[in-house]
Amino acid sequence: MNRSTAFPRRLLGHTFPLVTSAICVGLIATHVNAQATNYATATTPAATGGSPVATPPPSEREAEYASLARDVQVLDREFGIVKRVVKLVTPAVVHIESKPLPKFQGLLHVEEAGSGVIVQFGNKYYVLTNRHVIRHSDAEKIEVHLADGRVFHPTRVWSDGKTDVAALSINATNLAAARLGDSDALEIGDFVLAVGSPFGLSQSVTRGIVSAKGRHNLDLGDEELELQNFIQTDAAINPGNSGGPLVNLRGEVVGLNTAIASASGGNEGIGFSIPINIAAHIAEALVENHRVPRGYLGVHLDINFNQQRAQALGLTSLAGTRVSQVDPKSPAERANLRVNDVILEFNGVRIEQDVHLISLVKLTEIGRRVPVTVLRDGKLLNMSVEIADAGNFGEP
Repeated sequence: MNRSTAFPRRLLGHTFPLVTSAICVGLIATHVNAQATNYATATTPAATGGSPVATPPPSEREAEYASLARDVQVLDREFGIVKRVVKLVTPAVVHIESKPLPKFQGLLHVEEAGSGVIVQFGNKYYVLTNRHVIRHSDAEKIEVHLADGRVFHPTRVWSDGKTDVAALSINATNLAAARLGDSDALEIGDFVLAVGSPFGLSQSVTRGIVSAKGRHNLDLGDEELELQNFIQTDAAINPGNSGGPLVNLRGEVVGLNTAIASASGGNEGIGFSIPINIAAHIAEALVENHRVPRGYLGVHLDINFNQQRAQALGLTSLAGTRVSQVDPKSPAERANLRVNDVILEFNGVRIEQDVHLISLVKLTEIGRRVPVTVLRDGKLLNMSVEIADAGNFGEP
């Protein structure tokens, strides 16, 4: 997805220029064969002065109700999974009220409400949310409303502008933490639930599927949000859902709901969530080390890589990004990456351009060994590289 895509995108609660669209709906004519009905003998005779009515006798109606009840029992067993997930997850979901500081009052695009989810790092509990929910406020003006009705002000606030992740510490007991899942294991088509406080309606639940993965380069109206690797979902997400969890049918949090693409300002079936693997490791780094490490690969990329250069290196179409330099003693050098290698995949994700790879590398957990696919001299090579901390190499 690139910046020329027609949909305006927005952090939840921020409105951007509208783009209208038309949806054509086809009308389908249905032919009914009246002679096929079995109710002919149950109609009121025309001789009585009334019109024929296709009404089954009471015994047939009762039989239909009984048959319907049996079918619904089968569905109830399936939908019962959703109910069980909701019971497990909602005690860990919070509503956040964030009053802006005086210097931000009256300004447009200032969040005043959102959602969050309680998580556990080690033996301590924290509220995971989006930075844009609390960025214009401070601890004294932020209220965290728990599912049981208790309200707390955070004792500490940490945030990372480049990923829109924030963590809050609250002085509370008897907290229920959500179970974190593996967002890397998500597949397109998986069922998910979005939980939060859309328009202030706490503990609201919507259902949908994973529509896409790896969405990036989205214009969300926040220049700081540079590192993007979103899950796309059609589960209804609206203003106030920011920071709430995206949950799989195992009751595990797999994403942090963050933004929508909308022409109306409300849900139109295109929402974006930060993968929980990314959000959790950033939040944990913030609360433990008070800094976020950025992944480092150690390659310089060809910003002018185009169709002509791609064909010269053996590609039939423009894909991936070309290595123009390899830093000495870097993870890339240790993995034997070379100049003119075209990196096509990183950790199973197809690379679209240089900015895409840079974002994925910086979001990768330090010390993780990642598979990489490159094109070298017209041949595909599979290798792996262990991501290092950019701070140890003088990178910002």
